[in-house]
Amino acid sequence: MKKVGFISLGCPKNLVDSEVMMGHLKQNGYEITSDAAEADTVVVNTCGFIDSAKQESIDTILEAAQFKSNGRAQRLVVAGCLVERYRDDLKAAIPEVDAFIGTSQINDILAVCDPKTNTRSLPVIPLGNQSSTYLYDDSTPRVLATPSHYAFVKIAEGCDRPCAFCFIPQMRGHFRSRRFGSIIAEAQQLAEEGVKELILVAQDSSRYGEDLGKQDALARLLRELAHIDGIEWVRVMYTYPTHISDSFLDVLAEEPKAVKYLDMPLQHASQNVLKLMKRGGNRKSLERLIERVRQRVPGIAVRTTFITGFPGESEADFDELLGFVKSVEFDRVGVFTYSDEVGTPGFDLPDKVPHRTAARRRTSLMKEQAKISRRKNKARVGKVVQVLFEGESKESELLWQGRIETQAPDIDGCVLINDVPDGVLPAAGEFVNVEITEAHEYDLIGRIVPTDAG
Repeated sequence: MKKVGFISLGCPKNLVDSEVMMGHLKQNGYEITSDAAEADTVVVNTCGFIDSAKQESIDTILEAAQFKSNGRAQRLVVAGCLVERYRDDLKAAIPEVDAFIGTSQINDILAVCDPKTNTRSLPVIPLGNQSSTYLYDDSTPRVLATPSHYAFVKIAEGCDRPCAFCFIPQMRGHFRSRRFGSIIAEAQQLAEEGVKELILVAQDSSRYGEDLGKQDALARLLRELAHIDGIEWVRVMYTYPTHISDSFLDVLAEEPKAVKYLDMPLQHASQNVLKLMKRGGNRKSLERLIERVRQRVPGIAVRTTFITGFPGESEADFDELLGFVKSVEFDRVGVFTYSDEVGTPGFDLPDKVPHRTAARRRTSLMKEQAKISRRKNKARVGKVVQVLFEGESKESELLWQGRIETQAPDIDGCVLINDVPDGVLPAAGEFVNVEITEAHEYDLIGRIVPTDAG
């Protein structure tokens, strides 16, 4: 039983866990396949963050179970966040699953995929395991599931924030940073493998190094990574608004390889809702923060996410959020409707907002942002920009695609390319100059121009 198929759901942090599990298996003689129908063992790495993610995870597990009855699979393993939350429920509801491993049991992947292991006898780590210590390091094997030109690097695990809508601290344990030298060593290995873009991820990247007694560790790490030969872009995801230091912003401003991009989920702008969310701050303090970011890093793109329909959100609260989005003009915005999660403080709050109201508010916010995005994109028409070429477009066989530095993969749109000079196609991961000829809400369209035309 040597062929293992992986299905990884959820965020990039989860994807890194899948890559590490695949690395352990490959190092021990297993063959990894992306086609679950071909696999002897199927592993589903689940997400348990919000209702829609949980539903997707359950649907995927049930689909994967079909490979046992209709295909060649003899074993089904379920891993990840959903296991941390609902292990007993899943065991009872889906008996086809042979083994469950939580987020801190990644090293058990070899045991659960070994046909000689009685998976029912594996140790069960209880829910809310705050003593989790698992962290991968530079010596941990990994099989990249991303295209070869970019990779996610997890710089910390767990979270200590008390956000009222979030169950992650109970699923992932306390915040813990990886060692500085380990991250640098891993980045150097990735550069040697041809990776051009490093994307740093954690539940709360801006707190990196705090638990190790290091001040401004993220700024120092970013500066060091920006000096690694072969790496062209270093991007940071998931920063927290109260921890955006001047020294971090200075690195973004000064280091050419540190991309001018700030991913900072704000969740709301009304003081009332932020207080209920246990996040603090208000519209004025957030506006001052964005102003400071833009002053220190000219040309920076700011990405954020918001939640509509949090318990207690009134029409006045939502109007304040809408006004905030109009006045600040973010470059990228994602909006989620509130998901009422058992076990979170938000679940116990009164004044629930009907889902229909939350959805209407989300639509209204996204419409406003679409106008802002289109206007900002139109300002790029006629300009020549540097683009990381990624190959054939996912949208059309007639087009190619790439990204400018202010576009993170899979969440921020892309540059669609409809003309290549002399029909000479660049390799995926190559940087090219593109003249922007059209602009849409989220995507740009352009043609590759010779380097000297830039």
